[in-house]
Amino acid sequence: TMLTPNMHYSELKDSYLFNTIYRKTAEYQSSHPDKKIYRMGVGDVSRPLCDAVIKALHTAVDDQATMEHFHGYMPESGAPELRKAISEYYRRFSVSVSADEVFVSSGACDDLGDVLELFDKDNTVLVIEPAYPEYVDTNILCGRKVIHLDSGEENGFLPLPSEEIQADIIYICSPNNPTGAAYDREKLRKWVDYANRNGAVILYDAAYEVFIEDPDIPHSIFEIPGAKTCAIEICSLSKTAGFTGTRLGYTVVPKALERMGMKLNTMWARNRETRTNGISYILQKGASAVFTKEGLEQIQKNIRVYKENARVLMDAFERIGIWYCGGRNSPYVWLKCPDDMGGWEFFDYLLNEIQVVGIPGEGFGACGKGYFRFSAFGDPEDTKEAANRLCKLLGR
Repeated sequence: TMLTPNMHYSELKDSYLFNTIYRKTAEYQSSHPDKKIYRMGVGDVSRPLCDAVIKALHTAVDDQATMEHFHGYMPESGAPELRKAISEYYRRFSVSVSADEVFVSSGACDDLGDVLELFDKDNTVLVIEPAYPEYVDTNILCGRKVIHLDSGEENGFLPLPSEEIQADIIYICSPNNPTGAAYDREKLRKWVDYANRNGAVILYDAAYEVFIEDPDIPHSIFEIPGAKTCAIEICSLSKTAGFTGTRLGYTVVPKALERMGMKLNTMWARNRETRTNGISYILQKGASAVFTKEGLEQIQKNIRVYKENARVLMDAFERIGIWYCGGRNSPYVWLKCPDDMGGWEFFDYLLNEIQVVGIPGEGFGACGKGYFRFSAFGDPEDTKEAANRLCKLLGR
């Protein structure tokens, strides 16, 4: 007998999108060592962790050095105090989530893939494109059928369901990565109603909820009536509190979510017992500090810096006269490439002419062709300089 590898790996694109960006940027830098590159591409944060988090991390490290405060294995689904703090955080959106509906993870990226273990591989997946590449890739790896719902300027990159769609698992990211577009209550309700009517489950990626300003845009899908019987919400402290290198997120699986007599909350608790030994005590202590009064105030300071960066970029595109969306309730600005350029063509043009790096829209699906994503997570001075360079280069 011969071992059979998972042949689905051969169906993936050769390189993860962001690795191609890193490679092209590194090649340019090595042949132009004197040039400064303005990185507005990969959505990694640039501000350090807030004071409350740093203090909590230090205390937790010291705890591990003493007999009376040392912690070994943590509960697989998360420390009780952190689960409770997150459930209380939901109250600010008038959402009632119990602590045992909250599961602590090592970041949204991990749970977006792992949570698929709750579903049979014969289920069909709907991905609204343009989309974060992981939604498609993780499903390809388990051999699931993926259908793509394209969005575009005509619907503000916020498509609505139709009865022609036949899908069991639906990915929705709002505010969206990469487009920055966000569903209002009425539009999101249409997806919740569709899922409940059709017995589908929505995997709701709420990684950017902290950037929402407009009162009509929900921070959580559970603000929509009926969502608890059709949705799982996946969230992260990466962008909220700068945890990209610290790694911590959380997933909310409501107890009311059942299919064929199986409770998904119970299934996920059992999955965590099998698949993880829990998240580090130190990181959970740091995360708990985010949800204190002091922590929430401090993280807002960093969020304001990123929002100001987004405003600088939006102002530039308005001056140039380029169509864009996002930026207001989101750290991403999604623009139409000028002069009918393709995204990769525009990428090379900006890198070579003004040393500014963004992300080509086609990296997020075919309907992203001709569009481009900029991230507002960079340094404020660099963002201003990049905006000035864009205005000079593209100024009409």
